[in-house]
This record gives sequence, structure tokens and C-alpha cells, in this order.
Amino acid sequence: MTSADVAREAGVSRATVSYVLNDTPHQKIPEATRERVWEAADRLGYAPSAAARALRTGRSDIVLGLLPDWPIEHVLGQLIQQLTNAFAEHGLTFVVHSSARPARPLRELWKSMTPAAVLALQDFPEPEARAMRAAGIEVVMAMHGTVPGEKPAPLVSEQPIGAVQARHLAAAHRRLGYAYPDLPGLDVLAQPRLDGVRRVCAELGLPEPDVRTVPLEALGAAEAVKAWLAEAPAVTGVCAFNDDIALAVLAGLGHLGLRAPQDLAVIGVDDIPHASLAQPPLTTVFRDTNTIARNMARRVVDTLEGKAVSTGPVQDELGIRIRQSA
Repeated sequence: MTSADVAREAGVSRATVSYVLNDTPHQKIPEATRERVWEAADRLGYAPSAAARALRTGRSDIVLGLLPDWPIEHVLGQLIQQLTNAFAEHGLTFVVHSSARPARPLRELWKSMTPAAVLALQDFPEPEARAMRAAGIEVVMAMHGTVPGEKPAPLVSEQPIGAVQARHLAAAHRRLGYAYPDLPGLDVLAQPRLDGVRRVCAELGLPEPDVRTVPLEALGAAEAVKAWLAEAPAVTGVCAFNDDIALAVLAGLGHLGLRAPQDLAVIGVDDIPHASLAQPPLTTVFRDTNTIARNMARRVVDTLEGKAVSTGPVQDELGIRIRQSA
């Protein structure tokens, strides 16, 4: 089916069909005519050609989202859905690609898709960013890390999360630990969060946080717990990279016959569904990922439209679900 078929079915010109289906501004087309065009298109099963639209506008409507080799769990899945919805509100399609091996090489992907923009969750090599721009991709952004040759600060800052954790525990604990994830790909998130904890400890005159890598299993987590408690003075409060790591610390405590917060207070990040079901229920930091998604979509769209765009971090509110673990 073509737009000519829709025009014949609706009894209007092809230009009118184009204006209606593309929602062209400044066209005085009666509402009844618009409805007739849409009904005709629906009856015929007509869908505008994405390739033709790209030729007409000079770009596609695709935003390519690049995921690092991270576990796609509750919070990341939620963020992907929120980004999808936020871009859809601007007439853009968010397509996600994971770099987990053996995924198709990134360069092959963007060359075949010719997206209008590329949004990465973490940074990527300078030659790749340069090649994208040379190929006509108008926007290349990274939420975490940086795009080579551009602003040094990440668009989504993780330091405030660690700072919120540390300030909460520091009200009752004078020696803090940090439970670091054992997946190297998460360093782009974990290191800034740890930096936030370090900064607050320095501000409050507390010792440097004792950092231990904590695996997602009880025996390994128990070893970290024993090490924290063996310090002099002992670590009595632990900031965990996220709720999964915090739950591992709680499992390690249980394996040793210990309890939170009596023996070791624990605070996580993300407020995943299982956090409230832990024993004891997990105290955790939460953030407004929907605001992050909407602001990131707005920045991409404004850049595509040639508008002035802020270079500062996206602002999102943080809060604490206070439960029994800390």
C-alpha cells in the first residue's frame, strides 16, 4: 500500500495524506478530513516507510541505546522502559543493543541502522565516537563515563548516592565499610559511589572506608563480614554498591550467626522488590529514574533540533527507604 492508495480511499490529495500522517504543522486541514485519512490508512493497513521518511527528513527516528555487559535486572530494565516511553513522546524509537558477547560489533550495528542519535550508558572509545559523527550521527551521548573529546562530567552522577548512604550511617557509626561488586564492568557506577562515601567520611573526620569486594553468595560475603569486624576499630556500618550486594552481606551475616543492624548495619541502593522482604528488611537509597529518562530524552531531542543544551549533570532526587537493616 502507498500514500496514493490512501488518498484514493479517503478522496483527498496525496499532499493532504502526507500532511495528516506526518502531522505537518501550520496546515489548516479540517478535523473530519484528518479522521477520514487516518481511517483510510487503517483500513488499508498503510504504514509510512521509515526509509522514505529518513530520506525526506535527513535522519531516521531511531535512538540507539548501548548497554554495557551488565546484568539486566530490575532497575536497569525499568530505566530502559522509561527511556523507551520518554523517546516515544518525541516521536523517536529507542532501540537497545547489549555489548554482552558474542553480540554483533557496534560499528556494524550503527552503520546498518543509521540512527539519529546514540545514547550509551557508559563511555566508548574515541575512534568509535569520531566515526559515528563522521557518518552523520548527530548526537552521541554517554549517561555514565564520558564521550571522548567532550565534557568531563558524566550526565548522570553516582557520587551523590554514596554520599547519601554514608551520611545516613555516619549518624550512628564511626567506621564505615564499602561492599564493592565483583563484576568489573560495574566500575563506572561503583567507583563514583565509593568516591561519594569517601568524600563524606573525609568531611566528617571519619577514617577512610574499608573496601571489600563482595560476591553474590553467602560464603564469600561472610569472609568480607569477618574482615570488617576484625578491623581495629571494627567496621560497624556498610554501604553496599546496590541492593543485590547488600542482600549478599545480609546472607553473609546470617551464615556467621550474626544479625543486622546489631552486629553490622547495612544500606543498599535501588529499592528492588526483594529489599523489603529481606531479613531484616533492607534500608536502601532510591532515585527517580523516570526523571532521568525524561531529561535524557529531552537533551537528545533538543540537540537534534539545534537548541541550547545544558552540559551539567541531570538532576534527580534521592531518598532513603528506612527499614531495619540500618
